[in-house]
Amino acid sequence: MNNPFMARAIQLSIEGVRSGKGGPFGSVIVADGQIVAEAFNQVTSSNDPTAHAEVLAIRAACKKLGVFELKNCELYTSCEPCPMCLGAIYWARLSRIYFANTAEDAAKIGFDDSFIYRELKEPHAERRIPAIQIMRDEALAGFRRWAERPDKIPY
Repeated sequence: MNNPFMARAIQLSIEGVRSGKGGPFGSVIVADGQIVAEAFNQVTSSNDPTAHAEVLAIRAACKKLGVFELKNCELYTSCEPCPMCLGAIYWARLSRIYFANTAEDAAKIGFDDSFIYRELKEPHAERRIPAIQIMRDEALAGFRRWAERPDKIPY
């Protein structure tokens, strides 16, 4: 099946490599049959480990549409999203994800995120980057203030 939105995401992945600005990943966000935003991976060119194609496309779509939720949008991405991008996709509440390459395909060329999934199953203190909880009682003050705020915008 040939899909013009996936074809564009794949084209972006190739453009990213060709330009020398990032890895082989491209993403397109579509609303009502129109491309709202697109991006390719720019981690190395921007010195930003969060500059994955999906995250950049989400940021651009939210800015363009003036919203923080993309409920009526679909994501076309050249590769199965990594854990970080998947988290961003769920927080943005995109309606659907279409992907081309698999995580296994990405791992074969050096983009292996399977260790992150394994790490999440480990106890906090035993992870490769240990996570140690401190000052919870003090931090709960911010949560209490949020819970009590009558004019908050839920998300």
